Amino acid sequence: MNKVLSIETAIKTSVKIRSEGKKIVLVGGCFDILHPAHVLFLQKAKKLGDALFVLLESDKTIQMQKGQNRPIHSQKDRAMVIASISVVDYVVLLPPFKNDTDYDNLLLKLKPTIIATTSGDPNRHHKERQGKLISATVINVMKRVKTASTSNVAKLLVTDYSL
Repeated sequence: MNKVLSIETAIKTSVKIRSEGKKIVLVGGCFDILHPAHVLFLQKAKKLGDALFVLLESDKTIQMQKGQNRPIHSQKDRAMVIASISVVDYVVLLPPFKNDTDYDNLLLKLKPTIIATTSGDPNRHHKERQGKLISATVINVMKRVKTASTSNVAKLLVTDYSL
């Protein structure tokens, strides 16, 4: 079974899962350099439902959010790594969305039961808004681990290897 899905296939898959009375848990992010906090977050999110969908941001979106030198790994490579984690059921490749409406439209079609996040997530207000829009529950599965940041790891790599 291929765990990496297009948006169209993800929507069809979510319809099937919901028709079976199962709960979909949704998470999203960059997942550029995988670290232990990512894995712990995904493990805790999976415990909330039956199927864990990971929305994986596009390279262009990450570059706009994080800067010219990001992402470190392509979306295709990040998807392969995330899909290899046993608790992840599906990885959904996102295009470069232009605005919140694009994300909202996707969530209206996927209709997750739960949107998992971390306390301290700077995008929490978007997730709360989306949860209300689609009648999903937004749940903090853990505290945000500030020291386990891909941006911090990337800075260390640049500092250590640019000598």
